[in-house]
Amino acid sequence: MNSLSLSVCRLGAALCLALASLAPAASVRDFGAKGDGVADDTAAIEAAVRGAKDGAVEFPRGRYRLTRTVEVKLADVGTLGLIGQGGSATVIMAGPGPAFRVVGSHDKGTADPKSVKPVTWERERMPTLDGLEIVGAHPEADGVEFRNTMQPTVRGVLIRQVRHGLHFTARSRNVLIDGAHVYDCSGVGIFLEAVNIHQMIISASHISYCKQGGIKVLGSEIRNFQITGNDIEYNFSEDGPPSADIWFDLAGKGSVREGTISGNTIQALYSKGGANIRFTGIPGNPLKVGVWSITGNHIANQETSIHLRDAAGVSITGNTFMRGFESQLVVERSRNIIVSGNVFDHNVDYFTPTTRSIGGIIIDRSTAVIVSDNLIEGIEAGTPESGGALSVLDSREVTLSGNQVRAPKVRGVYIARSSNVRLTDTLVTEEPGQARMLAAVELSGPCPGTVVRNNTLARGANGTIVNRATEATVDER
Repeated sequence: MNSLSLSVCRLGAALCLALASLAPAASVRDFGAKGDGVADDTAAIEAAVRGAKDGAVEFPRGRYRLTRTVEVKLADVGTLGLIGQGGSATVIMAGPGPAFRVVGSHDKGTADPKSVKPVTWERERMPTLDGLEIVGAHPEADGVEFRNTMQPTVRGVLIRQVRHGLHFTARSRNVLIDGAHVYDCSGVGIFLEAVNIHQMIISASHISYCKQGGIKVLGSEIRNFQITGNDIEYNFSEDGPPSADIWFDLAGKGSVREGTISGNTIQALYSKGGANIRFTGIPGNPLKVGVWSITGNHIANQETSIHLRDAAGVSITGNTFMRGFESQLVVERSRNIIVSGNVFDHNVDYFTPTTRSIGGIIIDRSTAVIVSDNLIEGIEAGTPESGGALSVLDSREVTLSGNQVRAPKVRGVYIARSSNVRLTDTLVTEEPGQARMLAAVELSGPCPGTVVRNNTLARGANGTIVNRATEATVDER
């Protein structure tokens, strides 16, 4: 706006709104926002949203304070982007709830074009958040909530010191989050809560230091979810409830299927009950969470690196694991799981004399599991009575093949009360002059149909293979 327009704006807010609506873009300053971090700019920003005739609300350099949520009802205001100038604009949320709530009407449709209402294409498609910083200044402040939206797009934003960073509720389709920084949240970084979402991609983003989880899905219906190329770190609370960097928790309802976790760095520090990746399905029905590929990630430094509980159809391939303080992989009450071509590493540069990382792989009460061609080094898991670097407990139809287990502290492989287990072509070794394990392999309890054959095994203090099992076939050659 020119100086004459600014002078006229002093005559009244209504006239100012009319003039601002004629501007090439709806700058919030044209609607009276101060951007000084002190004045309440809520009303001015609401006016800018209503007056954004070309679909862009611009935030020039400044600090814009909100005291209540700005509702962006797309059917009323039309297609809209909230745009910062080169990341120089900050929105301070000084009230409870999200700084912005973006609401569409795609409450029943799918991603099928035939199911999308005309109003969605004409007035609601692709609401965009770009180039803004959002900072919380209230304990219940959130970043942005999306509800019933089609193709919401978030790129180049920084959201920090809020409760939940990006919060998805109700229903959305075709979600893109790219190049975002979600940081230092008291709740969850990216939170999908009781939602129905198909087609969602989170890529090239930093999601870190969020105390209740980095990416969390709770009680939702999800399909086609890709988490690729991100840095997802330190999402836990030292004195809070158990958390995870990535957590799919069905909480007794819904399903989370058809997805990929690929090419990410996912690490934290030890927290009680914590995990880097956790799938929590429905007890007794593992089919509701799964059909996922976890591949090419670096995963480290939590109580458990990956924990699958009541899951099915998960492929864990080509990852590097380091410092699982209690275990690196737990597969519990799950089925149709493949663990192949991973490195479970023990790099002494990451350890001190007081660092203890137990690590190891546990297959517990699970069916149809393949663990093959992995390198498993320096695992401390096990006690004199049970357990080892690779443990199979109360499970059936498990294939252990082609693995290298190097320098286990107690046992290389431990199989207990499990049927139809095949342990073949496995190498269990110790470092020269550092013999310490009890046995390379130990079996215990009823193990009908279990076969141990064609392995290369170092001798432990109690022997090479200790067979306390019944109904197992063991070839010590």
